[in-house]
Amino acid sequence: MTTPSPRLSPDRRMADVIDYEFGISAIDSGYQRPRLDAIHLIVENGRAAIVDTGVNSSVPHVLAALSAKGVAPAQVDYVVLTHIHLDHAGGAGLLLSQLPNAMLTVHPRGARHIIDPAKLIASTEAVYGADAMARTYGRIVPVPRERVIETPHGASISLNGRELAFYDTPGHARHHVCVLDAKSRHLFAGDTFGLSYRELDDAGRQFVFPTSSPTQFDPAAAHRSLDLIAGLRPGAIYVTHYSQLRSNARELGRLTDDMHRLIAAHEELARASGGAGNERHARLTAGVTAIVLNEARRYGWALPEERVLDVFAGDIELNAQGLAIWADGLAPA
Repeated sequence: MTTPSPRLSPDRRMADVIDYEFGISAIDSGYQRPRLDAIHLIVENGRAAIVDTGVNSSVPHVLAALSAKGVAPAQVDYVVLTHIHLDHAGGAGLLLSQLPNAMLTVHPRGARHIIDPAKLIASTEAVYGADAMARTYGRIVPVPRERVIETPHGASISLNGRELAFYDTPGHARHHVCVLDAKSRHLFAGDTFGLSYRELDDAGRQFVFPTSSPTQFDPAAAHRSLDLIAGLRPGAIYVTHYSQLRSNARELGRLTDDMHRLIAAHEELARASGGAGNERHARLTAGVTAIVLNEARRYGWALPEERVLDVFAGDIELNAQGLAIWADGLAPA
């Protein structure tokens, strides 16, 4: 017996879309605040792939963006997941129900949780609470097994002759992949290359900041994944939070160095946090806050500190939680 899909509420607002070259666009998922969470669209001679999906309430935005570009739902061949955290994949089942010909790609570690999301739901409820989970994500729609393609390291798919290649990139999550587009030599990095909010760009100078959100942060793996990405020398990197980072050789080197430095700072903070319970969480939250404010001063962000902390509020909390979980897994000295 199939699980009925939730009804889609009509949304007549124009989706917020940024168009780049090579038929690549960023669609604002509408998750939490403007330009926090990007869904990426690739169009190749009338066929399309969607990279990450946002949440259930994002689906009307995606369908509106497709319609505005003259792409029918039946012309979408793939829904590509970088990983299965719900801000990236919560809307996958509902979106796929609207795309009759699309297959869904996902890391082998994540496939079973997309097909049967019970454990994914439970782990998200453990972070946010059941009520907040329901309000934010709604009912997670399972993806039929027959529509799932597992994409381990080295796998590839063809979008109307345009190769999309998959690279295993743990560090943020063990089930994370990055996707290299052969036509553009651009990389879709999900959360592996951190987050970068456009309202903080200063005179076009972009920044990155790691996300260590629960539950699989692994700094050693994150460093290796960054080196893999740098070795691919992508012409641009698309992060989910938020969209395109220009990456000529100089910028790619600078941003990669920043990520290595900041991951090391998070690791040092977690190792020094000690203890347990609320006291440790307070120390971790204060420590991540200090790292954010140090970056604000280092970059000379124009926004006042209070506004910077508003922008990063959710990330500070989640980074602190993820660091605590990682620290709990360390072997005793």
